Amino acid sequence: MFQAKQLVFYTCVSPVHMGAGQAVGAIDNPIQREVHTGHPLIAGSGLKGAVRHHFARTWADKDLIKRIFGPDRDASEHAGAIAFTDAALVAFPVRSLRNTFVYATCPTALARLKRLAGDQAAWSVPQVGVGSVKSASSGPVSAVVNDRLILEAFDFAATEDPAVKAIATWLATHALPPGDEHTFFRDKLKADLMVLSDTEFDHFVHHATVVEAHVRIDDDTGTAAKGALFYTENLPPESLLAGLVLASVERTKAKDANDLKDARWILDTVLQDGTGEDQARHGLADRLLQVGGDATTGRGLIVVHITGKVA
Repeated sequence: MFQAKQLVFYTCVSPVHMGAGQAVGAIDNPIQREVHTGHPLIAGSGLKGAVRHHFARTWADKDLIKRIFGPDRDASEHAGAIAFTDAALVAFPVRSLRNTFVYATCPTALARLKRLAGDQAAWSVPQVGVGSVKSASSGPVSAVVNDRLILEAFDFAATEDPAVKAIATWLATHALPPGDEHTFFRDKLKADLMVLSDTEFDHFVHHATVVEAHVRIDDDTGTAAKGALFYTENLPPESLLAGLVLASVERTKAKDANDLKDARWILDTVLQDGTGEDQARHGLADRLLQVGGDATTGRGLIVVHITGKVA
């Protein structure tokens, strides 16, 4: 039973490949997707593994890592005290005729975020019909031109909506880090958040991902190996996802188990920078984390941002 939870946002700053294994079709290495919605996700198990690996390189206290995340090998010794839910898609970048791209979302994605955020999200979920878009803004700063929005090869009737503006402002404040280096993207999110119907959003999250061709080089000839061409799918940069981080009291049998205090302390230890004697121990908040495959080619970089107070 978890005693503490925290809403966390993940922003992709490079293409991210959280692999789902091989598949039959044009894409050999697809990304992970939810079965019922088809939306891309980052599995909680992959997040937890990436976070543990990150702390193994940055924290000096290896025993603390084992006590929070669980033992290295013998899982029967004790369970970990922290868990990561799957990171669900909130907003997806889609190429637009104006302003380069927009942050596209849909009622289902927003409703699921509102459920995770609870009373932190004091906004309502708009409903949108097929062929229409509700935008956060209009005018010179918006991607909307003459009440129309062009996404890829599709033309939508666009309407500025105060409810979408409220959501965009909330996301810009709570989903992205506060630093000056993120100012451009906070402002863009406020102006270019677009709510599409679930049906049309589904089209873009299936057909507007980053697909890259790869080849395997033969060590002897130095040329492409025969039959070694394959295609890998990635989440595009600027994709925004959200999930929960959950913590429980430590479950190790060690006599000094109470040293980890309570679940909220564990959650703060993982997410926030240390204080006092622990100043050298950095948490995840607003830091760059590598997840998924192709790390040596600069893939899988995400920024982790926490919002609100630990509950």
